[in-house]
Amino acid sequence: MAEPLAGRHVLITAGPTREPIDPVRYISNHSSGQQGYAIAAACAALGARVTLISGPTALADPDGISVVRIETALEMLAAVETALPADVFIAVAAVADWRPAAPSDTKIKADKASVSSLPLVENPDILKTISQLAKGRPGLVVGFAAETHDVEALATAKRLRKGCDWIVANDVSGDVMGGTENAVTLVTPQGSEHWQRAPKGEIAARLASRIAGAL
Repeated sequence: MAEPLAGRHVLITAGPTREPIDPVRYISNHSSGQQGYAIAAACAALGARVTLISGPTALADPDGISVVRIETALEMLAAVETALPADVFIAVAAVADWRPAAPSDTKIKADKASVSSLPLVENPDILKTISQLAKGRPGLVVGFAAETHDVEALATAKRLRKGCDWIVANDVSGDVMGGTENAVTLVTPQGSEHWQRAPKGEIAARLASRIAGAL
């Protein structure tokens, strides 16, 4: 089998992050990690050296792939920066946009008045950070956009705002998160392509092939 990604390092994030409120509660996103893991496996199948930075999932580590397990957005950014340099960066993870400003070291009791107010601070924008690196930016940076409406328009705006090369957008108003299939729109500087609903493994293989052709 041809290995068009042989000699390339592909860095991928997948799964959710968990931002602790206290030792038993956290803020997170609905992400199974399936699509990111499938992309990691597809890139490895084409010969790439793959590093997968994964939030908490129930998925087993893919064979032949270096997996770094993290919990929070800050940990994910640090792991991504440590894993650089890379030829390709694919930001699939559903990173929590916000985290509690002051996580409690002890469980917050439900009857405490303070539970009615939970100050939040913004998490780092990992995709934007890597896309706009002045030195050491991967040659191809691919982001993901999970939207519930106006998918193509919002993804196009996100690509420009973040500074990445491609955006893979999907409509998550249905059963995509946690499901086994996906339908996506690939947004590039040349325009948009709509990929019909298919198993996540097939979407991953198609994306990996496109990446190989772009390098």
